[in-house]
Amino acid sequence: MSEAKTQVNDAPVEDFIAAVEPPAKQDDARVLLDLFEKVTGEKARMWGDSIIGFGEYKTTYASGRDVHWMRAGFSPRKAKHSLYLMGGYCDDIAAKRREEALGRLGKHKTGKSCLYINKLADVDLEVLEDMIAADWEAMGRIYPE
Repeated sequence: MSEAKTQVNDAPVEDFIAAVEPPAKQDDARVLLDLFEKVTGEKARMWGDSIIGFGEYKTTYASGRDVHWMRAGFSPRKAKHSLYLMGGYCDDIAAKRREEALGRLGKHKTGKSCLYINKLADVDLEVLEDMIAADWEAMGRIYPE
């Protein structure tokens, strides 16, 4: 079985954020970094060359594929911020809470496993903080250490 392309590494998170363009995305990335660290109590680590992750877990899918991934994270992409809030996709209780919160969040889009936000000014940061906290709790419950 091959390893996933995106692996946790020791690249400096602050160096990555300092290179984010445009500067407004860089500012948002620092806010997200502080928010995720506050909620998770974890130190940020780079996953691959463009994802900032918090915590980690390992599991094996029904297919037999082993997975080592972050519990939560984000990537400050040029077009939109991609937020990885895994619990809402792994658990029915978390999914229901997530859907309710999305209705109060503000302007966003969702993908298969991501929440996309153009800029933080488009969303309610208190709702986002609650979503990160609920997701973090769900991941701890689903994948206890």
